[in-house]
Formats: sequence, structure tokens, C-alpha cells
Amino acid sequence: MKKLISMVLVVCMVLAIAVSGATRASAETDVKAIIAEAQNMTLEELAKKAIEESNGKMFYGVGNSSRGKSALPLFIAYLQTIDPNYNMEFEWQQPKNNKIFDQLTADSLKSTGTFAMTLIQDGNQIESKMVQTGILDTFIPKDWAEAKGITAADYEGFLPLQTLNKVFEYNCTGDKTYDNCWDFVAEGEHGLFMDIDSEIVGKNFLYMLTEDTYAAWLREAYEALPADEQAYFAPVIEEMQVDAEDLGLGEDGAYALAWIKLWVESYSAQTDDGPICNTLVTDSATDQFGLLVYSKLRSVEESDSVSVNNIKVAAYQDGYEGIGGYGYCHYLFVTDNSPLPWTACAFIAYMTCTVDGFSAWGKDMGGYSSNPTVAADNEAKFHHMTGGMAEDGTTVAYAAKNDAGYDWWTTDGKLVLEDPEYCASVAFTVGSWIEMLDKYSAD
Repeated sequence: MKKLISMVLVVCMVLAIAVSGATRASAETDVKAIIAEAQNMTLEELAKKAIEESNGKMFYGVGNSSRGKSALPLFIAYLQTIDPNYNMEFEWQQPKNNKIFDQLTADSLKSTGTFAMTLIQDGNQIESKMVQTGILDTFIPKDWAEAKGITAADYEGFLPLQTLNKVFEYNCTGDKTYDNCWDFVAEGEHGLFMDIDSEIVGKNFLYMLTEDTYAAWLREAYEALPADEQAYFAPVIEEMQVDAEDLGLGEDGAYALAWIKLWVESYSAQTDDGPICNTLVTDSATDQFGLLVYSKLRSVEESDSVSVNNIKVAAYQDGYEGIGGYGYCHYLFVTDNSPLPWTACAFIAYMTCTVDGFSAWGKDMGGYSSNPTVAADNEAKFHHMTGGMAEDGTTVAYAAKNDAGYDWWTTDGKLVLEDPEYCASVAFTVGSWIEMLDKYSAD
């Protein structure tokens, strides 16, 4: 009898799992079908669908950026221009310490999830943990695609809200200059940098340096050094030749590994970019440098001992050679079991296709909308290329805040751009190699 009961219980469990799986599969199909339909609709058409779906309901979003919370009220106000009676409650969560992936994974186990959409960074983990597993789905707004001169069906990859850049900056109160990216890994240098285990996109930057294009930039910068400076780096590059071959890297891979090794073994690990910026702009930070989010300069409060004029952006200086920093994206996705997929699509389209939708991020230099039309309109509004506007309408006289713009940074500025697929492809090989390096410790 006990065996019979056990068999019945096992059968029930199997049936329950099958039903759950079928329910989840049905939910997945529904969301994917809605996305396929939504990609052929304008923002206004999506807005009407969102109003039908979510009026009077609760919307949950999750993201790496807290500014999603600022964008949602603007989105609701936009929907109310179409239907004044529309109302939606919302909650925006921002998990710390890279927990967003665990939170989305746990939510994906439900037939209908809690989170409608996400704004998320770290292309490597997005690719391996979220997209390959089917937890997140990419929606490409029709208006966004048309602004880029393509169709949604033509576009490959994730949908970026924006590209952010981290750039090399150095304190210029002394006589020291940095005119080559190899200067940042020279003997005795200890750049301020968010630890790669605290902010994983920093590790993606190192992964990307091994990609052929960026490895070649490092070789070219090395070749531009005087012979006496080359002499310090040459033995390390030679030492890395075997590792580069073992890791399957291209012909310039040893230059990338040498720079990575010297960087990891020398940078001074920091907890956040804000304190790095606050340090570099002081009079007392002579000869220090860092690799940090460019937009942090916007929040500097000028005083007798603190000024943006105390720093220089390395890539802006005449004669600078090599990489100027790196760029990574905030990506937008609909969850594969979204409870409000139409509203999620409309919200994503609003943020990527209108200046108001992007305004929560648009005030920062070094943050570039992926929509060329929105990017141009945003620049006309905030004047980042002329250092921003003061309240009286005049420009601000700080050269470091004159943002050269996305087109310059990704060409002349030699910004290293995150490629999620490439990062995922080398995360185990190059990633394991990086883990074996000895980090610098001031102690």
C-alpha cells in the first residue's frame, strides 16, 4: 500500500510540474507574440494598448539605475494626455550587489511574474544568464528602429537605452601629464578605479581589451611610446605571448594581456565613482588619476580647494595616444512572463523615443541616447558639448565638462565598447586568467 501511495504521489508531482511548465510555456508564447505585434506599432498605438491593459493596476519594474523611478511618473503623465482618467500605481526596485540577476531568475519561475520589465547592465551576465535562458525578451520599438534607418526585424542584439562612458581623468595641479594609455600602468602608478569584483562592467572592460580591434589600439599606443618607456613594458608583453596563444587571442593579444596584468596589479580599488571624482578635483590630489564615470563631474561643487578645473580628461589632450576609456550600456528588456507586457513595451518605447522619456538620464554628460533623434534633441536641450548651461543661460567655463559626444568618443576618443556576446565568449577563459592575477593592495 505504501508503495502504491508513493507511486501516486510521484505521478501527481510529475503532472504538477508538467502543468506548471505548460502554463509557463503558454505565458512565454503570449509575451513573445505581443512583442512581435508591438514592434510594428507606433508609440501612440502602444500607449493606447497600455491604457487598456494597466489602468488602475500596479506596475513593478527593476533596474540597475534608480532613475527608472523618475521616468515612470513622466510615462504615466504621457498616457494621461491620451486618457485623462488613466492611473497606474508603480514600484521601482534597485537591487544592490549584483542581486538583480538572482531576483529576475527567481521571478522567472512563476507562471506570471511580478516584474513587467527591467533596465539592466552587464552585457556578459545578461547574455549568459538572462537571454540564453529565456528569462528576458528584447523588444525593439518601431519609432526607435526608424530613427536609426532600419526596421525592428533588421536589428540584432539587445535594446540599449543609453551608452555610458568611463574615462581616464587626471589631476592637473602639478606638472605630471598622461599622454598615452600605457602611462596609466607605468611603474609606481596606482589609478583610482571601482574594483572589478564590485562593479562587474569593469571586468567586461578588461575582457573587451582582448578583442582584436582594441588589442590593436593598445599595440599602436605602445609603439608610439619613446624607446625608454617601451623598455619597461616589453618584458611583460613578451611574457604574455604564451598566455595569449593559450587563450586563443589574436596577434595583438599579448599587448592586451600585458596592459590588463599591469592594471589589475596596480589600480587602487575604490567602492564607487563618486568618491573617486571627489578626490581628483581637490587641490591636494596632485599627480593622481582615475578611470571613472564621466558624468560625475556634473555634481562637483566648486570651492577654494575643489574645482573641475583641477582635472583634465586624458583623451581630450593634444597628442594623447591609445584608449580613452570604455563604454557600456543600460539595456531594456521585457520579462518573459511579464504581467503587463503591453505597458512594458510602451514604457520602453517612451524612454527610447522621446526626450521627456529620456530626461531622467539626459542631464548627464557622458550618457548618450541610443536613438540618434533623441540624442540630438537632448544635446539641444542640455548643451553638454559646451559644458552645460548655467541658470542665466551662459555656458560653464570648465573645459573638462565639454563633452565631445558619442561619435567622437567611439572614433577619435578610442572608447572601448562592451560587446555582450564577446564578453560572454571569453568570460571563462580570459576571466579565469584575470582571477589568477594578484590585485594591488596599499597595505
